[in-house]
Amino acid sequence: MRSGIRISSRLLIACIKAQGGNEMRSNLMKEGVNKVPHRALMKASGLIDEEIYRPIIGVVNSFNEVVPGHIHLRTIAEAVKAGIRMAGGTPMEFPTIAVCDGIAMNHDGMKFSLVSREHIADSVEIMANAHPFDGLVFIPNCDKIVPGMLMGALRVNVPSIFISGGPMMAGRHKGKKMTLTTAFESVGAYTSGKIDDQELLDIENYSCPGCGSCAGMFTANSMNCMTEIIGMALPGNGTIPAVHAERIRLAKKTGIKIMELVERNIRPSNIMTEKAFKNAVTADMALGCSTNTILHLPAIAHEAGLKINLKDINILSASTPHLVKLSPAGDDCLEDLNEAGGLQALLKELSKHGKVELDTLTVTGKTVGENIAQVEVLDYDVIRKYEAPYSESGGLAVLWGNIAPDGCVVKKGAVLPEMMQHKGPAKVFNSEEDCVNALLDGKIIAGDVIVIAYEGPKGGPGMKEMLSPTSVLTGMGLGGSVALVTDGRFSGVTRGACIGHVSPEAAEGGPIALIQDGDQIEIDIPNNKINLLVDEETLNERKSHTKISLKDVKSPYLRRYRSLVTSASTGAILRDC
Repeated sequence: MRSGIRISSRLLIACIKAQGGNEMRSNLMKEGVNKVPHRALMKASGLIDEEIYRPIIGVVNSFNEVVPGHIHLRTIAEAVKAGIRMAGGTPMEFPTIAVCDGIAMNHDGMKFSLVSREHIADSVEIMANAHPFDGLVFIPNCDKIVPGMLMGALRVNVPSIFISGGPMMAGRHKGKKMTLTTAFESVGAYTSGKIDDQELLDIENYSCPGCGSCAGMFTANSMNCMTEIIGMALPGNGTIPAVHAERIRLAKKTGIKIMELVERNIRPSNIMTEKAFKNAVTADMALGCSTNTILHLPAIAHEAGLKINLKDINILSASTPHLVKLSPAGDDCLEDLNEAGGLQALLKELSKHGKVELDTLTVTGKTVGENIAQVEVLDYDVIRKYEAPYSESGGLAVLWGNIAPDGCVVKKGAVLPEMMQHKGPAKVFNSEEDCVNALLDGKIIAGDVIVIAYEGPKGGPGMKEMLSPTSVLTGMGLGGSVALVTDGRFSGVTRGACIGHVSPEAAEGGPIALIQDGDQIEIDIPNNKINLLVDEETLNERKSHTKISLKDVKSPYLRRYRSLVTSASTGAILRDC
């Protein structure tokens, strides 16, 4: 280090000691005579020597003005940076993209949602290797941004911590609680004459009252909860509302905490272990999270060199009671779970019955067991007692059968009792748009099983979330009599007998491509079965005459994605080149 430069941070020496005497990672871009041009460029950004020679922390912010869950992330980032500076570090902020699934829904924009997960992971890997930071703080909030950042954190594997923007408050109007589910389902309700123009406008105006990730246990909040459970965020990350000052305080504590993680050299690979993923899947089942978690958790585990398969998930689901039922499955929202004690209280309830791996390390620097030692459930109406669950098994289920030899997924905690077992004739569509048009034209009737093929990871391409048909279905009052089966996926906002991720997908020659109008389909969610009631000889004959025809794709990015993406049953990860 150059003489004459006084470093005020005691963490500099501590960091070096923690790394076995090695210099800080950031010295690769700032230390020595040959880094004069590098330091000159840093000074061009306004940094002074004292800032340059402190540990440098990358602050990964997915802020944009498109996504309501991200509109306030500049405020979160400033709080994080304040915490980093208080603890003796120098923050350097950089962005990632973020797609709003709700706004991208039901048009070609949705093809770019899941694929953005890989882009975000790639951008983190690029930025954090091109600029060797000593640690990273990640600020996501919605859908694919959270898993994309977790995947990137594992690839780079430097000390890291997450702080989300927090959940949106539920909307309220005339004493009625509303969420984004209300808005999507209003389309079907209005079309079928169940609500008038004024009620439709009231729902539009009041269902999403402000910033934050949409208020129910949808994909964004599901993944923010998983981030806390898996140990990569401080307690409260998944549930403290976006508009609460406590969220800002948590962001400052996160900025302070990253400096401790750097000092102790605690890395994502030390935290995201096999036991940590087991905790995440267990909590997922107890919470009844979005089916998208069954895509994202395996993809994140893959980056850690671990494997989560659908059979493992079903084993944990079968042995984990469903204790929390938030919108769209129930009336409670994330703010209610927060007041009930949050995720740490849920872990405490599960731990009383040996369902939690207590010795796993977290970003607090303590184990899960130490974190929850003094925690208690504050409202057993929101977090039910282990002995009085909504169901004895988890809120998600994996089904198998001749339609889905490699499995498919349903959010069974949001399925009406009368639809847990269902048999009916297929109405087959090869795109989401055709299905929605048929629904709005009254071509779907009670008892039907809608089948949407060629919307999987490869067939879409991009495996579009299909909230529009499912919400129209429910809004029209058909949620208790019609099922939907697809090789695509659903938003966490979806409820009903909506079965997605059918694998293999139609574009890979999966059996879903062989289903024809009028075929009988039998669904048995309690027994994890889904079958096409057509004999094998007929199916083989159909297969010999069925030609797989992929949709024409103009986008170069989507063409590359299609060529590399794997099955939904493996998390739709990309093949190594």
